[in-house]
Amino acid sequence: MPHYLLASHDGYGLGHARRSSLLASALLDADPASRVTLVTGLPFSPSWLGARAMEIVRVPPMLKHQDHGYQALGTTFEEAVARRAEVVLECVDRHRPDVVVVDRHPYGIAGELRPALEAARSRGARVLLGLRDVLDDPAVVREETTGAGWAGVQDVYDEALVYGARHFCDHEAEYGLPLPVRYCGWVVHAPETARPQRVERLLSVAAGGGGDGHEVFRLGIGVAERRPDWSVMIAAGPYADSAALARLVACSPARARVGRATDVAGCTALFAAGGAVLEMAGYNSTFEALAAGHRPILVPRQRPRVEQLIRAQRLAALGLADVVDEDAAPSAVTDLLDRPRRLSPDDLARSAITLDGARRAANLIQAQASTRR
Repeated sequence: MPHYLLASHDGYGLGHARRSSLLASALLDADPASRVTLVTGLPFSPSWLGARAMEIVRVPPMLKHQDHGYQALGTTFEEAVARRAEVVLECVDRHRPDVVVVDRHPYGIAGELRPALEAARSRGARVLLGLRDVLDDPAVVREETTGAGWAGVQDVYDEALVYGARHFCDHEAEYGLPLPVRYCGWVVHAPETARPQRVERLLSVAAGGGGDGHEVFRLGIGVAERRPDWSVMIAAGPYADSAALARLVACSPARARVGRATDVAGCTALFAAGGAVLEMAGYNSTFEALAAGHRPILVPRQRPRVEQLIRAQRLAALGLADVVDEDAAPSAVTDLLDRPRRLSPDDLARSAITLDGARRAANLIQAQASTRR
């Protein structure tokens, strides 16, 4: 009965925990007898977290600022880091996992994962690093991977799993990643077999966690004002400023055609129900839009990282998305609504975009469990 420990630092947004949750579900699908522990720093409980028979272990939340710094909630930074280290080490001591998978940052926010990883490795566990398709500007990533946050990573980690494809972003060539790499395809929540009936003139608007989604929400409401034949549904996200969004909607003459969805279990169902998608270019929602058969209109964030801009530009180059700037006028979006917004599975196949990354990554993680030291 293998035990898997998945850890995500969750500095801001939902992407890290969402990927870890999808991987946990895929591991349980592959082997229902296995045990999965998911460590997360999310300060709330979205409906999709722990929906399966997995153990959820919480560590003190740390929220990231635009300047890349972190702030602890309800305690000092130092106390939060120490407690995070203690909790994860306790998990390793209690469960003695066969495989540990860490999302994005090898040692966590401030090195808090390293004692637990070294303890797990000393007991024979395999240790894997999970990375999204695009990290940041290559020069920034190369500086990061040669810094203290990656020191000795070859001695702690066995390999990296990239939740993307080499042709889309080659982590070895672009980033000089100092680990063996396996590309798994994109980890995304698949749409339900029985899809809801599409409302062809419904624009689904999403901004990930929502904390920096104001401009996307503004554009979506602007579309409703200029296109009375369209309605808008906004998935605000748990970090969104609900009061500010409510004021934005209330002041709009199109407010009767603007709805809000809360606690969305991923955006796939919301996207599948609409005729077009307007969103930021974060990992999860972007590929959920592709999975739902949309050519999304992307409004990439460009601060504090250019990850979203790079992802959006590369998808646009493949003919799978359109891109508008954060400060664009709503007319830039309304013009795009009159172009074909559908994608077929063949469109994705021609671009070698595979959306079964959760299953493929789970198979690789399972294989590692069978070869523990």
